[in-house]
Amino acid sequence: MDTGSRFRRSLAALALGLAPGLASASFMQGETLDSFAMGLAWFIVIALPIGGVIVFWKLHILPEKIAEKRHHPQKDAIQVLCLLSLVFGGLLWPIAWLWAYTRPTGTYMAYGTEKHEDYFHEMNEKWRAGKLSHEEAEELRDELEGIASRARLPRKLKALLKDLEAAAPAPGAAARAGGAA
Repeated sequence: MDTGSRFRRSLAALALGLAPGLASASFMQGETLDSFAMGLAWFIVIALPIGGVIVFWKLHILPEKIAEKRHHPQKDAIQVLCLLSLVFGGLLWPIAWLWAYTRPTGTYMAYGTEKHEDYFHEMNEKWRAGKLSHEEAEELRDELEGIASRARLPRKLKALLKDLEAAAPAPGAAARAGGAA
C-alpha cells in the first residue's frame, strides 16, 4: 500500500469518528425547539381529545345512519341503542350495527312492510314534486294498500293512499270499470 491511500483511509476513519459529535437529536435547537414542543403539547392536550370524541361519536351513530338509509322499520329503537352504547362505553354498538343490517320478519307479518313510515313520507314528497314514475307510484300505492289490509294506516298515509288512488287508478280497476260498462 502506498502512503497516499493509507493517509486517505486514516483521514476517513478520523472523520467517521468525529461525525457523532456533530450529530444532533433534533433539526431545531434552543427557543425554536421549546416553542415547537409547547405547541405540540397543547395540540395533544386539546385537539386530540376533541378529535377523539368526534370520531367516537361519528362511529357510534353509524348504525343509526345505516338504518335511516335503509328505511329500517325500527330505526328509532336502533337510535336509542346507539345512544345507550355511548353511555356503556360502546358495548352495545355491535348489536346496533347488526340490527341495522337485519330486517325483522315480524314487522312484515304484522304491518305488511319492511320500511319505516318516514320512507312513505319521502315518497309522498317525491310524488307530489313529480319525481316518481308511474310504475313507482303504482308500487307505492300497492304497498300502502297491503299495509292497510293488515293494519290501520296513520292519517297522513291514508291521505297519500287516497291521493294515489285518485291520481292513478289500479290496473284491475280500469278492467273492472270497462267490464261494468
